[in-house]
Amino acid sequence: MLHTCLATAQPTPKPIRKLRKALNTVDTASFKSHVQYLADDKLRGRQPGMPGYQMAIDYVVAQLQQRGVQPAGEKGTFLQTVRLRRAFTEVSSSLRLTPPTGPAAPLTYGQDFTFYPNPKQTETAVEAGLVFAGFGISAPELGYDDYAGLDVKGKVVVVTRQEPTRFADAVRLYTTDLLTVLQTAQRKGAVGVLWASVKPAAKPPEPLRGLVSVLDSAGNVAVSRSYVGGGLQLAGSISAATLQRLFVGAAQDTGRVLGALRAGQPASVALLPRLQARQRSRYQDMVSYNVAGKIAGTDPQLRNEYVVHTAHLDHLGVGVPLAGDSIYNGAHDNATGVATLLEIAGIYQHLKPKHQPKRSVLITLVTGEELGLLGSAYFARNPTVPKEQLVANVNTDMPTIIAPLLSVVPLGAENSSLAAPVAQAAQALSLTVEADPEPAQNRFIRSDQYSFVTQGIPALHIKYGNKTADGRNNLSELVQKWRAITYHKPQDDINGQFDFEAGRKYAQLNFLIGYLVAAEAKRPTWNPGNFFGERFSKTASPE
Repeated sequence: MLHTCLATAQPTPKPIRKLRKALNTVDTASFKSHVQYLADDKLRGRQPGMPGYQMAIDYVVAQLQQRGVQPAGEKGTFLQTVRLRRAFTEVSSSLRLTPPTGPAAPLTYGQDFTFYPNPKQTETAVEAGLVFAGFGISAPELGYDDYAGLDVKGKVVVVTRQEPTRFADAVRLYTTDLLTVLQTAQRKGAVGVLWASVKPAAKPPEPLRGLVSVLDSAGNVAVSRSYVGGGLQLAGSISAATLQRLFVGAAQDTGRVLGALRAGQPASVALLPRLQARQRSRYQDMVSYNVAGKIAGTDPQLRNEYVVHTAHLDHLGVGVPLAGDSIYNGAHDNATGVATLLEIAGIYQHLKPKHQPKRSVLITLVTGEELGLLGSAYFARNPTVPKEQLVANVNTDMPTIIAPLLSVVPLGAENSSLAAPVAQAAQALSLTVEADPEPAQNRFIRSDQYSFVTQGIPALHIKYGNKTADGRNNLSELVQKWRAITYHKPQDDINGQFDFEAGRKYAQLNFLIGYLVAAEAKRPTWNPGNFFGERFSKTASPE
């Protein structure tokens, strides 16, 4: 069996030398066996709430028990209940516009407008005035505010689907995120938000498969990416033609305001028509679970603090057939991430007692990532250990093990002191650390680590780097070709392209990062002036 030994080209950091034997217990056959089982057709794509997902739960719980991991879920189990509600908007929902003069005009659902379903109320009615609020951003600390001087209390806010160009990528994607825009409008007193397309041929987006939220034990919405509740009763989309109708008689036309926005200048304006909306929603409820296990630390004080390793256990289930296959197995996405965490647990099992870290470690497999980071968001807000004792999150999501692992991109490490253990761990494994080659995609906020960030907890997600053995350093080109034919398709199964030695190295690397944080007396901290640290640290956001 092929093993990857620790690097010897340069001195291995002292805290890591003692771990060599335990690290080398990770083997490719074990890693592959996890992926093979979790991606088997009999699990039917591990869709939350379905029998195949329960089979995945049973498998990972058994594996954690075999590795000596203690239960860290609810009531002495490995499980945390996550109640999911899939909500759909009924096509009988209606929207009418009443201009300052003349009769009201009904609009056509699916062509002129669509609504996001309401996971709390089956029927809502809104009659209100309208205002156009640019991108829907209120960030005076960044020198930009679409709401400055704009009265939106009791009104429906209309925002553009364009994106601002004046902000750094992370700031842009956070401030224009659907949930952030809803929360901003709610704080300003609006009763609804409508996103407007500016492309004449584009139809308003419609979530035909519904949108999923998490309910608490009392039936209230605990986590949602498209609903904030309170006074905000309506959220939806309108076409470019509908936007033009809203601007009839306004102080400025759409050409002028959209041009100003493209130039980086706020261009908000009151709109003259009134809106009458009636929305009807229906639900499908299901129960799913997060899996949480604990590896206890050794320090009498620090053992009550936790480093959290996460990977999402769910995938897309059974869907539209492609090339004769309808089971979306999710071998890379994210059976490989789950395998990584199981192997991390195995490394801890092989550590000598004197080498166990000061802090405790949580091995957490979360549900609903494919539905909008739901399981991780629920866990980060309602952890099964005291929330203030979570010190860091190391997430593993689709490491893309299709070629030798020679370099890595630690998404999010640049925001906090987590960059130091990443550098140490990478050095020990002869890995080069690279900057994110696609910052505009901002993958940092698109996987489960972001759920912890919004709760003020430093987090990162290790992705492949670009380095290749032939020196061309163009691995991203190979990955892009692979993604085009495999990602989120039935073709992501065990028969696809794999480099399980790379998977083994991912497990070693993620273990080392978490271990170094768990062994360090000082908690990880956000870097001074960091956007995410200033936004979320100490004042955990409701996102």
